[in-house]
Amino acid sequence: MTVELTLTDQDKATLRTAAYGAVSLLVAAGATGSPHRIATRGSIALFSATGQVGHVLAAKSKIEGLDGRSAAELADRVLPALTAAMALLKEQDPAEADNFRATVLVAVEEAVRSLKGGPGPAMNEMIRKITVALDAA
Repeated sequence: MTVELTLTDQDKATLRTAAYGAVSLLVAAGATGSPHRIATRGSIALFSATGQVGHVLAAKSKIEGLDGRSAAELADRVLPALTAAMALLKEQDPAEADNFRATVLVAVEEAVRSLKGGPGPAMNEMIRKITVALDAA
């Protein structure tokens, strides 16, 4: 049986900020590959999500706050959003929380697949921070 999520517009914005922000953090981490390719591959992975989380992530809406001037400014917004999204989903439907976590991590993995030689130390550290934020709830 699937539990219907009760999400406000603000809740949906938090989920979108968290997920798409995780991909933006990878770009901000100073990838040596094409930032456009990283962003595109990660976003396509998020857009292909399923379940109720998939419906939220696929919604056509502007995502506020992903235009930070630095990785630190972006992380200040995105990492807490990842934790908040997980807490919100765990409270309503743990299966959807697992779906969200898996979706974000698949997007992160897909985003870095375009890098020749794999992610460098800065990007690996950003991936670690994203994972820690997801698991903090």
